[in-house]
Amino acid sequence: MKVVVAAGGTGGHIYPAIAIINKIKENCVDAEFLYIGTTDRMEKDIIPKLGIRFEGIPMSGLNRKNIFSNFSVCRKFLNAIKRSKELIKEFQPDIVIGAGGYITAPVLYAAHKLHVPTLIHEQNSIPGLSNKFISRFSDSICVSLPNSLELFPKDKVHYTGNPRSEEIMKVDVLSRETIGFSKDKKLVIVVMGSLGSTTMTEKIKELIPSFNNKDYQALIITGKNYYDNYKDINVSDNVKIVPFMDNLINLMKDTDLMVSRAGASTIAEITAIGLPAILVPSPYVTNNHQYKNAKELEDRGACVIVTEEEFSSKTIITEIEKLLDDSEYYDKMSKSSRELGIDDSATRIYEEIKKLVR
Repeated sequence: MKVVVAAGGTGGHIYPAIAIINKIKENCVDAEFLYIGTTDRMEKDIIPKLGIRFEGIPMSGLNRKNIFSNFSVCRKFLNAIKRSKELIKEFQPDIVIGAGGYITAPVLYAAHKLHVPTLIHEQNSIPGLSNKFISRFSDSICVSLPNSLELFPKDKVHYTGNPRSEEIMKVDVLSRETIGFSKDKKLVIVVMGSLGSTTMTEKIKELIPSFNNKDYQALIITGKNYYDNYKDINVSDNVKIVPFMDNLINLMKDTDLMVSRAGASTIAEITAIGLPAILVPSPYVTNNHQYKNAKELEDRGACVIVTEEEFSSKTIITEIEKLLDDSEYYDKMSKSSRELGIDDSATRIYEEIKKLVR
């Protein structure tokens, strides 16, 4: 099988794309891949390190504040279609898969015009502009959350979940003892993204002392960009502050509660294992999609939403202790979360790919 994958911009698009690639490799050992991304975002560094052929095409999103700047975006879009056609003709794929980001639209449109089967995966509750546009030309659409089913053509949309959820089910557990915590005390992880958050740094700095000497433990992951801001904070033995954890999903399987953003991958991971969560959606993402992701969980009793505006030491500590101290409330949230989780999502997507390739 020869597969073109297009995804870019953020880890929320790139890592699900990688999960789909891994599932194809697992089932088709001689599969060949061409990954098309943008020239200036994360994928240009991540994908080549995995030994996957990477081609970058300049692409950017529409500017809703300055419409005149969109003339250059339209020019990039047309050029990206032309270049995508060249790459597809040269590679001769059996299928083209899009996992979100600006680059998805020109690549899948080019594939459609060349009569190559196409599939898109939408990670968020509300589809982005690229997936909205390309959905009318795609042969199959896979979605991560139930509400998304109503937003795409009914004859080709499938509820598969996010392929990241299947990956977390496969990884080994990292015991909390491995990083110096006690196995006899509950563990709360606080993380606002791999790089951290400008707006949340001061709020989390104020929160940390509230964890000192509690009867539970707290791991604060500051993000690589902001770790130095926390170096002067004194903490007791039940609190640890680190800049980043590359095996966070392993530790999540031995964690009692998450306080985090509401990105698509996070949603997939916590629901796969039924991990109760306090979600703090980023208000700075397109279409406020993190809030909409979290709201779908909250409506089903699978999380608590605390907005950035509401976030304070008192609010967060109250919500944490309400969950940790009330086993009935905690168990109900865990059960609701698990009911939303899909532990074979990558397999479901692979089955759709097989149908199209046949």
